[in-house]
Amino acid sequence: MDKRTTEQEAVAELRDGMTIGIGGWGSRRKPMSIVREILRSSVKDLTVVTYGGPDVGLLCNAGKVKKLTYGFVSLDSIALEPHFRKARQAGAIEAAELDEGMLQWGLLAASHKLPFLPTRSGLGSDVMKINPDLKLVKSPYDDGEELVAMPAIELDVAFIHMNRGDIRGNGQYLGPDPYFDDMYCRAAKKRFMTVEKIMETSEMAGAGPLQSRIINRTMVDGVIEAPNGAHFTECMPDYGRDEAFQKAYAATAKDEEAWLEFKKTYLDLDTETEYQEAVRNQ
Repeated sequence: MDKRTTEQEAVAELRDGMTIGIGGWGSRRKPMSIVREILRSSVKDLTVVTYGGPDVGLLCNAGKVKKLTYGFVSLDSIALEPHFRKARQAGAIEAAELDEGMLQWGLLAASHKLPFLPTRSGLGSDVMKINPDLKLVKSPYDDGEELVAMPAIELDVAFIHMNRGDIRGNGQYLGPDPYFDDMYCRAAKKRFMTVEKIMETSEMAGAGPLQSRIINRTMVDGVIEAPNGAHFTECMPDYGRDEAFQKAYAATAKDEEAWLEFKKTYLDLDTETEYQEAVRNQ
């Protein structure tokens, strides 16, 4: 089955109020071409689940986010995403701040169609205080240990970015870490994968170790070829993070005129092709 599609067709699946998962990690291998397409859309009131980076900052700044469920929101080389900070401090979004392991366990529970999974993550921390809806569960065995019952984080739609993919929906990362992209796909009802390059399945076998092909065709509903689609985050080994661009983006959180100019130059565009052209001409 040929699952090739476009960012526009993928984002057209979204409806106001949906819960979406965004793969990647901080400012690394984010499906940014999808994020930019969401910015161009009219969709709003989203619940976003992610190990956040500029995806969060951009969506919050555009008023697309109602609730954010996250383990952190960082630009990596800039510790705290400044546009997220601005939205959080203004109370513009609802926030579910979780331990990183709790977020992983919530996605894993959803991927296994379980209502929750027990975990020690979050115990002894303020995570339980700021998330009063979280509950504890007692082990039914002799140990009787009390654990956090991390509820499943079910997603309506998941978006991920891989280095390579084929038209059937098999995906491959070539960088240092798989992150949790496979869990996002398994936890979602619909799944879309952007890739740097679409190639024959047989070609992927020679592009990296077997364990790098973590996304299989049963986990994906649509594949989008998006060269440089993770910009300005890194997508190693294809390209590193655009640190100069990221620094300029971060600075706009404290300068409204600079933000409006950034938005006009890079975001108020009709297509991803125009964005990539603007980046080349910066």
